[in-house]
Amino acid sequence: MSVLVYINSNSGIAKSAMEAVTYGKKLGGEVTVVTTGSADDTALSALGEYGASKIMVDRSVTSEDPQQITSIIASAAETTGATTVVFSHDLTAKAVAPRLSVRMKAGLVSGAIDIPQGDTIKVNVFSGKAMGLVKVASEKRIISLLPNSLQPETGGDKCSVEEFNGNAGDARIKVLDTKKPEGDIPLPEAELVVSAGRGLKGPENWGMVEALAVELGAATACSRPVADIGWRPHHEHVGQTGVAIRPNLYIAAGISGAIQHLAGVNGSKVIVVINTDEEAPFFKAADYGIVGDAFEVIPRLTEALKKFKASN
Repeated sequence: MSVLVYINSNSGIAKSAMEAVTYGKKLGGEVTVVTTGSADDTALSALGEYGASKIMVDRSVTSEDPQQITSIIASAAETTGATTVVFSHDLTAKAVAPRLSVRMKAGLVSGAIDIPQGDTIKVNVFSGKAMGLVKVASEKRIISLLPNSLQPETGGDKCSVEEFNGNAGDARIKVLDTKKPEGDIPLPEAELVVSAGRGLKGPENWGMVEALAVELGAATACSRPVADIGWRPHHEHVGQTGVAIRPNLYIAAGISGAIQHLAGVNGSKVIVVINTDEEAPFFKAADYGIVGDAFEVIPRLTEALKKFKASN
């Protein structure tokens, strides 16, 4: 079996790319990576350590035009004879995978969270409230993997990087400007996240959230009302209408836990909730709950972390 993995390398090689290649390797057979980004050959060849046998790069396309990307992947699949195409479940996958499914006459599974068992694949359904098993009956299949569903695994060697012409055609979308989120850790890839809501009372109090995040090496996030008010940038908004995340640890302070917020974070491995209201809905979804004032709890957590790190 031949597996094709698509990654976007315009902003370098993300952790999600390593996860997708690892996933492709676990499916069995030879793994080929196709990309349309601008990463250098050294960075791309390092994907061989995660299981890729070779990298195919179409440098003629640097935009996010889904029709161009679809054409390139379809051409790469035909060239390699791939029967399975793997994406990371991001905005590109949501736009490209359905188009590719039609073109290749392939079954599509969006948001996989585990390795297939035979011809069935486990996915999240109903905004993460349940899990479903999707059976793929077609000869070819397309799978998009939810970020942080598995850890990247190394064990291979660097691989070759080849130029590839995917006959992308002309772009129908023109990108006028790109605004990249601030911060060292992109939220969808963060393994640790510290988030806060209106319970912090104002943007001037976010310093303690950032201090805790620094000690943990975590990304910061917020609830939708906080972003709407303008206390925090919109790229930090997590929830059903914001960024969906699956970190190993999600700390939420001063967030009641409305269903829209839970839909974007309930894939977290461990959820810690800090709230003065013991009846807050978020406590029902939490693994650990602290009934207390965030203005007292967060600084104490930060101080405890500092002492723990100093003693080790």
